[in-house]
Amino acid sequence: MGLYDRYVLPRLINLACGSKPNMKQREKVVPLAEGEVLEIGVGGGLNFRYYDSGKVHKVWGLEPSEGMRKLARKQLEGSNLEVEMIDLPGEEIPLDANSVDTVLVTYTLCTIPDAQRALRGMQRVLRPGGKLLFCEHGVAPDVGVRKWQDRLNPSWRRLAGGCSMNLDIPGLLESSGFRVVVDERMYIPGAKILSYNYWGSAVAD
Repeated sequence: MGLYDRYVLPRLINLACGSKPNMKQREKVVPLAEGEVLEIGVGGGLNFRYYDSGKVHKVWGLEPSEGMRKLARKQLEGSNLEVEMIDLPGEEIPLDANSVDTVLVTYTLCTIPDAQRALRGMQRVLRPGGKLLFCEHGVAPDVGVRKWQDRLNPSWRRLAGGCSMNLDIPGLLESSGFRVVVDERMYIPGAKILSYNYWGSAVAD
């Protein structure tokens, strides 16, 4: 791992993912988490402030980037939220089957090389009746925007730590064994190629 990936990229991603429109999206989704929670791709800990500590017993935070984990730990200073960080990628979930009540993914699926494998792992660890909460950017509904997404995606992935801008989020969830229960979507403020958001909840099908 080079200096860019270790020191520069985590801060750039944290800055982009911490924009005001993105934080507004997090605020809609994260407070719905409850019980034992697995957060995939904790990143710089931007979600921590939105957890309802009255409903959440513990958070397991999966994050393979050392630079991101350092940023996340700073977010926990002065917090009463119990978080256990796990130094593994999204495809490698070390928790037991049926061990969590909520899985949370925010602006994360786009960066996981094998997102279907990761989602099958999330399905495995969810207890019966558990839910997956998601908020992701993805493929836009407008043909013109989609063309630019497809055209720019290879270069964008190289610059942005593997992030894909043109994922079909509901389709990805459903092809990985989930049934989408709440499906919200719209453009949020920002460049259209990166700002079409999908958010809601899903359950194991």
